[in-house]
Amino acid sequence: MQPWDLKKKRFFNPHIVDDKRKIKDALLWKMGYFDDSLDLSQRPPNFQYPLRPISAGSSHPKALWINHSTFFIKINGVHLLTDPIWGKRCSPVSFLGPIRKHQAPLSIEDLEKVDHVLISHNHYDHLDKQTVMQLHKLYPNIHWWVPLGVKKWFLNIGITSVKELGWWESFPIHCSTNASNTLQFTAVPAQHFSGRGLQDTGKTLWAGWVVEFFEPSSIKRLYFVGDTGYNPVDFKAIGEKWSHMDLSLIPIGSYIPRRFMSPVHIDPWQAVKIHQEVSSKQSIGMHWNTFRLSDEEIDRPPYDLFQALTQANLDPLTFLAVPPGFEVAW
Repeated sequence: MQPWDLKKKRFFNPHIVDDKRKIKDALLWKMGYFDDSLDLSQRPPNFQYPLRPISAGSSHPKALWINHSTFFIKINGVHLLTDPIWGKRCSPVSFLGPIRKHQAPLSIEDLEKVDHVLISHNHYDHLDKQTVMQLHKLYPNIHWWVPLGVKKWFLNIGITSVKELGWWESFPIHCSTNASNTLQFTAVPAQHFSGRGLQDTGKTLWAGWVVEFFEPSSIKRLYFVGDTGYNPVDFKAIGEKWSHMDLSLIPIGSYIPRRFMSPVHIDPWQAVKIHQEVSSKQSIGMHWNTFRLSDEEIDRPPYDLFQALTQANLDPLTFLAVPPGFEVAW
């Protein structure tokens, strides 16, 4: 059952009453109405998140964080991208809106090939038209995976190899590089919203993605959380459906002020809860460092993540906050 309001003809979040995403809410945020008095400790100026360098020549699958929510995943000859954005701004116009704070560590041409792209929702920082067109031109055989309602956007720009799924819907596909291998894509719930204009809020669905890579003797499982707020239902349900995640890509940024951000953006403490509830063997933080979309300092999330993991008695190496261009074996 999809969270569709038949009367309003919009998707909705089933576990919250108000997502605070009306124009007046955004104006109140900018006027300081939602400011929190969070008791955040001072970030030490010399703080560095602990990292484990990848071993040279490792045969393990690899995940390279490019920027924001964009990862380049390589596993058994399959190359997969998540929410790709290489644009200068995440905005409907080129001269206004959030501007990137660093260059992408590699160009689209450096990707060698791209087989699949996961899209979590249609916001401009997750669905960038310029990037999509470049990818389609360079890699015309990409399979695009999108939530309900987003396929029409791709068809309108001439891209037809698009599979649209609702929450808990799955679709298997044979791997083109090895016929004995199968991939299965499942769209899973997230607590967020959609819209690219003033009149289309909630007209398309938002989702996370679980991708299972089946080989004759093993399974690897990737969980791309997408953008989300926290609720005590969805992530526990994902953790109950699958025994564990081998790699989870979890947002850790855009969380202050909490009174405004919490319905649709988790903070690092909630990111750790999701990491635990889906039994993630390895997680990587995303949705920080590239565009400043909230009030916390752009380099704040890794320190708060480190504190959250310490408080939960978890090894920080199981949930990494890496610099752009850093590759993690999973």
